[in-house]
Amino acid sequence: MIKQQLQRLETWSKPSVVALCLGNVAAVAFVDYLTGYETFFFIFYLSAVFIAAWHLGPSYGTLISALSVTAWVSTNIAAGQRYSTYFVPVWNALIMFLFYLVVVGLLVKLRRSQQELESRVRQRTAALDREIKERSRLQKELLETAEQEQRRIGRDLHDSLCQHLTGTAFAGQVLGQKLAEKSSAETAEARRLVTLIEDAIELTRQVARGLHPIEMQTGGVADVFKELATKTSERFQVACRFECQLAVPLKDAAVATHLLRIAQEAVSNAIRHGKARHINICLNSAGAGLELTITDDGSGLPEHARTGRGMGLHLMAYRADMIGADFNVERLPTQGTRVTCKRGAGSNPDENHVAKN
Repeated sequence: MIKQQLQRLETWSKPSVVALCLGNVAAVAFVDYLTGYETFFFIFYLSAVFIAAWHLGPSYGTLISALSVTAWVSTNIAAGQRYSTYFVPVWNALIMFLFYLVVVGLLVKLRRSQQELESRVRQRTAALDREIKERSRLQKELLETAEQEQRRIGRDLHDSLCQHLTGTAFAGQVLGQKLAEKSSAETAEARRLVTLIEDAIELTRQVARGLHPIEMQTGGVADVFKELATKTSERFQVACRFECQLAVPLKDAAVATHLLRIAQEAVSNAIRHGKARHINICLNSAGAGLELTITDDGSGLPEHARTGRGMGLHLMAYRADMIGADFNVERLPTQGTRVTCKRGAGSNPDENHVAKN
């Protein structure tokens, strides 16, 4: 309660605090006069001295101390107290004034210590904020650099290696035709070689799409998620299904890429750790934004998953944060896990948003 009152006084102007101290001295002096000189009342003047010394500094603390001493001696004399000599009230006033000065000195020292401590806390907090922002910036740059490198490798595989293999396959076809015209026994081997090269081309294209699927697909984001569900079902013998009730066009391919990476990680966790047999991927409009949900029927999220050393959950959460989305992983009541990434329309200053076709 006292701390709250002191904090409230911090917002007051200096004249207001001075007026409060003077009013406090006057009020205590009036009560001191009414109670008579036999009542020892000088301790109550300390409240005004405390406020002046704490909020206004040693000069005002000394001034209020002098006024308090004067008021105390004056009210006692006015109440009828008599002294044998003038030395007695002067001595009493001097002792009281010195006592107040000691109190003022201690308060000023305590106040300065508190201000120094608060200043250090603010400096360390500011330094910590700068460090956190710098670390966040470096993490973002690292992730963006990794994505750019993946895109570069994907384009190189698609544009260079695939084209080179296509040319090799064409040369093999020409060779096969020449061998067939000569009825050579090596014709079948040449055709088999062409088939192997064509398989290599398809594998290379799949790797390129995996490194940067958004640019490699011409059918939009929905087709990329459909391919993820299809490949997961074929490769791991699970029932993976993709649902999208509305078309979800995105203006920024980076947002779509992060959503896809989150879905890939969630699906991988569901299969590797949850041993799920059914996985459902939903990408739908949610108001003016979008929501990505991955639900599985596996063994559920382990208790130590959030506090463990695994990078999967941390990376998914960080990707969601990069696109301004809310990320949540929860263990379902019966069995399984639900991963949710919800992004509002105003989450990105670049106006990357969801729109209905």
